[in-house]
Amino acid sequence: MPFGCVTLGDKKDYNHPTEVSDRYDLGQLIKTEEFCEVFRAKEKSSGKLYTCKKFLKRDGRKVRKAAKNEINILKMVKHHNILQLVDVFETKQEYFIFMELASGREVFDWILDQGYYSEKDTSNVIRQVLEAVAYLHSLCIVHRNLKLENLLYFNRMKNSKIVISDFHLAKVETSLLKEPCGTPEYLAPEVVARQRYGRPVDCWAIGVIMYILLSGNPPFYDEMEDEDYESHDKNLFRKILHGDYEFDSPYWDDISPAAKDLVTRLMEVDQDQRATAADAISHEWISGNAASDKNIKDGVCAQIEKNFAKAKWKKAVRVTTMMKRLRAPEQTESKTPSPSTENERTPGLATPAPSPASTPAEDTPTLLTPSPDGTG
Repeated sequence: MPFGCVTLGDKKDYNHPTEVSDRYDLGQLIKTEEFCEVFRAKEKSSGKLYTCKKFLKRDGRKVRKAAKNEINILKMVKHHNILQLVDVFETKQEYFIFMELASGREVFDWILDQGYYSEKDTSNVIRQVLEAVAYLHSLCIVHRNLKLENLLYFNRMKNSKIVISDFHLAKVETSLLKEPCGTPEYLAPEVVARQRYGRPVDCWAIGVIMYILLSGNPPFYDEMEDEDYESHDKNLFRKILHGDYEFDSPYWDDISPAAKDLVTRLMEVDQDQRATAADAISHEWISGNAASDKNIKDGVCAQIEKNFAKAKWKKAVRVTTMMKRLRAPEQTESKTPSPSTENERTPGLATPAPSPASTPAEDTPTLLTPSPDGTG
């Protein structure tokens, strides 16, 4: 199907709103995201169902940038495990992005519904994510926001494939990146440290996802009292910077050494030593027979329900693209200068403060913390 909008931003190529309504019926509002509304849509000529993201230009430059970025990235990719772009329209007021409809469930819901769940099931999920990410990385595309919420089952069939969604933060890595962005609990150390980074951040995030799927627990989490988001994130980021996680008993007692080894390789603090997606695909836990088939559902589900079903967790795991600002706390022990407060809402953690020319990227990092009110 040809894209309705050929050249983004070219006023001569604006679509008229009736071109959208003549081709599609916009139905139920599925959810509201930071930059857009997500609808279920039906193509009138075929009756096929799709997902439509509608971005309103009047909502600001960040929204326009997010829409154009997602469109440009999705036009570049075609992979079995990536939600595919179907059609694009740009009117004077909106961007409409029509994509395949993933009618299946999120991974958590799928696990909770299973009568039997093992490492082999997790290995199958992670393998598909790795294959999609290896493909993206072959195109020098960094997703930058891999997390469980962005992994969906394509349909409700028993052997449905996994698809990756949400590419508005994705970036083509023409050189090392510097804008911090993502979701706190999945951030790689180099992003927290405001160092330059690249494709390895996606592999770290896959390690976090794998850790959660095998234990039901997040690898980095700080119990906080009331609404103390600032303290929570200080402690969280400090743990991430040092790779401070453990294979706690009893949650990891029945997990194979091979699974622990792959998690360790993916969550290597040194990004230069971290396993690539291609490395991970060839690991025995993914491509061999090292994944255990022992039923781990009861333990994993108990922890998922404890950690992830509570409103407390949902507030803690907040997308940093929704934060109004982040600021640096007191200077670190190495006396790295604290960056200035970021007051503008940004498409990511925060635009990093300019570093003095004499300060190398390898200096001791400054931790990132959100505003005390935790708003987004």
